[in-house]
Amino acid sequence: MNVLAELAERAIREAQERGEFDDLNGQGRPLPESGDPFMPETLRMAYKVLKNAGYIPKEVEDQREIRSLIECLEQETDEFRKMRQIQKVQLFIARAKMEHGGLLQEENEKYFQKVVARVTLNKA
Repeated sequence: MNVLAELAERAIREAQERGEFDDLNGQGRPLPESGDPFMPETLRMAYKVLKNAGYIPKEVEDQREIRSLIECLEQETDEFRKMRQIQKVQLFIARAKMEHGGLLQEENEKYFQKVVARVTLNKA
């Protein structure tokens, strides 16, 4: 072990002995979930490893872009802009399907269809 690591370990042990780590906020509880709630459970660990390595897959970036566009659609009040936003989301989903396929786009598409149904229902 190098000298800096030994010094750090000693400082941590001494702080523990003084009780500086006692009664910390959240002590004894699991760490908060930091994963993407829209990510399928089967892919979370793999994407977490990639994220920790500083790599964000294009598929995840596209998924976030689609979600962002859908959220904008939900908040849009102008009918013309609403229709343009619907077309834009459809285009992004189609492109993502061609490039990536898979569950992420299916989940986005289902969510998108629900939003479109609700948004266009409010029009009538």
